[in-house]
Amino acid sequence: MLGIKQEALALDLGDDWNQKKVSLLEQKEIIEDPLLKRISEVLKIPVEAFQNFDEEQAVNIISNTFGDNACVGNPHSTFNFSPIDEIKKLHEEKMELYERMLKERDEMMGRLERLIEKG
Repeated sequence: MLGIKQEALALDLGDDWNQKKVSLLEQKEIIEDPLLKRISEVLKIPVEAFQNFDEEQAVNIISNTFGDNACVGNPHSTFNFSPIDEIKKLHEEKMELYERMLKERDEMMGRLERLIEKG
């Protein structure tokens, strides 16, 4: 549920732990208090959270909280960013700049023509 691999938890619990032992631990209905306290310290979760844990309620909260592609600590975040919108915006800015340049060119050509007529 926390996304922690059994091997990582075994490593944190000490040398006498391995992935298989953690797997067997997960299947237990009742865990002795000293071991529960040690697991609590390693996972940085209060012992009471384990003792009062209701799997059905937790699953309900998770399923009602997270939407598509969303999770806590997701390293691959979902961004609501549309590159097409950004490209359209850049294109519009480019067109506005081009139109201003054409207008300035026309004004400069007009000034040059007036100078030639005077000269």
